[in-house]
Amino acid sequence: MKKGIVRTNRTITLSLPSELADKIDEMIKEEGRNRSELLREALRHYIEEKEWQRIYRYGEMKAREKEITEDQVEDIIDARRN
Repeated sequence: MKKGIVRTNRTITLSLPSELADKIDEMIKEEGRNRSELLREALRHYIEEKEWQRIYRYGEMKAREKEITEDQVEDIIDARRN
């Protein structure tokens, strides 16, 4: 690599069951994308979902600590906004 050039992507090797790989190949043909684009998007969605799950679990934990019911949450948010 030339001095001063920073590579922003990393190449990884991924092993998939044949059936899943075939489905991915079908999707890339249908959508006119390549595997990397499709898998990057899928992984972004997966990571986003996991992050929201973590946030939700944290909220549930804090609500239990403060003995707040799900029905009270919207009222508390509205009161805080006002």
